[in-house]
Amino acid sequence: MTTTSPSPAPSAPPTTLPPVAAGGAGGASRPGLGPLGLFTVLLGASLPLVDFFIVNVALPTIDHDLSAGPALLELVVAGYGLAYAVLLVLGGRLGDLFGRRRLFLAGMAAFGVTSLACGLAPDAWTLVGARVAQGAAAAMMLPQVLATIHSSTKGPARARALSLYGATAGLSMVAGQVLGGVLVAADIAGTGWRSVFLVNVPVAAAGLLLAARTVPETRADRPAPVDLPGTLLLALALVTLLAPLTEGRAAGWPLWTWLALAVSPFAAGAFWWVERRADRRGAVPLVPPSLLGLVSLRRGLGLVFLLSSGFGGFMFVIAVALQQILGLGPVASGLALAPMALAFFGASLAGPRLVRRWGTRVVAVGGLFQMLGIGLLAWTAWRSWPDLTVTGLVPGMAIAGLGQGLQLPVLFRVVLSEVPAERAGVGSGVMVTTQQSALTLGVASLGSFFLSLSASDPAGHALPVTLLIQLVMVAATALLALRLPRTVAN
Repeated sequence: MTTTSPSPAPSAPPTTLPPVAAGGAGGASRPGLGPLGLFTVLLGASLPLVDFFIVNVALPTIDHDLSAGPALLELVVAGYGLAYAVLLVLGGRLGDLFGRRRLFLAGMAAFGVTSLACGLAPDAWTLVGARVAQGAAAAMMLPQVLATIHSSTKGPARARALSLYGATAGLSMVAGQVLGGVLVAADIAGTGWRSVFLVNVPVAAAGLLLAARTVPETRADRPAPVDLPGTLLLALALVTLLAPLTEGRAAGWPLWTWLALAVSPFAAGAFWWVERRADRRGAVPLVPPSLLGLVSLRRGLGLVFLLSSGFGGFMFVIAVALQQILGLGPVASGLALAPMALAFFGASLAGPRLVRRWGTRVVAVGGLFQMLGIGLLAWTAWRSWPDLTVTGLVPGMAIAGLGQGLQLPVLFRVVLSEVPAERAGVGSGVMVTTQQSALTLGVASLGSFFLSLSASDPAGHALPVTLLIQLVMVAATALLALRLPRTVAN
């Protein structure tokens, strides 16, 4: 069970980003992405990430009001995450084909409408359906953000914009649970859990108005048609992996979960074979294998996957441990993450200056800080359980957030640093798909492990043991970061 509401995007940079060729008919030069336009696309980036996590603190009240039960509550979370992960690469390709601004506007409008449907859902199954549609809308909108930044900025302006994107991404994932706890506890006009979805509606409306005026239109100079076989096989591979992992525990691991897991590697193998075959004959596959030939992209994606899977599991486990096991309220559960959010944001903003001086070694140093923070949290939980307090978590949360802030924004820059502008949609789609799949996988794996262990171990060992597993994942990230290219191209 898991998941996020809009947190404000970080302030736009004070200087106007320089005009660049934005790709389009005839490759004509178009206005670049200005400060207000950057603020707008970052606002759009925050919404899907916030909504992945905001549901974490609302699940108990959803269960109470709609009599959902564990399996349906899992679907409220998994339905959004699956639709989001499966369609992200396709969303990037459609932006390349039809125009990224156009897809951003359509996705923002659809996100607002589906958020309204979630907030007004009369029963659990309607909420599940609305969440699936909301995930599809998010997949249409989010890839256009990175693709627009990549194709309409350059040099230091691009580095700053990508750092702000990384700050927005990390802050949104943490702030989602903080804001969710505040909204559920406030119970505005008796809306309760519904407010975590309804709050998206005015934000999406404001985003539409701003985007129509401030976001430049960009598209690939030679857009490729949609790769239907690749799209279907990628969807099959992701669904057969993520659906049983997210739903299996709550459903009691029925036969379909094992069958799906058995199908997943074959679907992934078929997808790769089809993509390589299309690449060889000169077509443009959904995920060109030649793109993975870029060392920075390939190694960066591996680190994004490790970092995001651990982070997704961490956010879920903390929410469950504090709210459902220790009995803290939604506000306390959300505010426990505030030090992490603040430290992440500060480290993200310092990233460009640190990278100019130290290169990608900043990622490895960030991993060391995150290890220290996670280790401190595990020790605090082990020592203090069941009297664990929000105050006691502050040092570990702040140090872990500092470490994450030194890693994630830099990794985004690394992944996209060598991607040609005409492939910006594909590159950003592959990256956010990797991130989203990893978040979902982390929730399913670490979350299921924690829930199983906590059910059989009332002594409170489940949280520190789960945190130590994440610490091992962070250590692997720090070591692998040493293999990244030393410098990051603008």
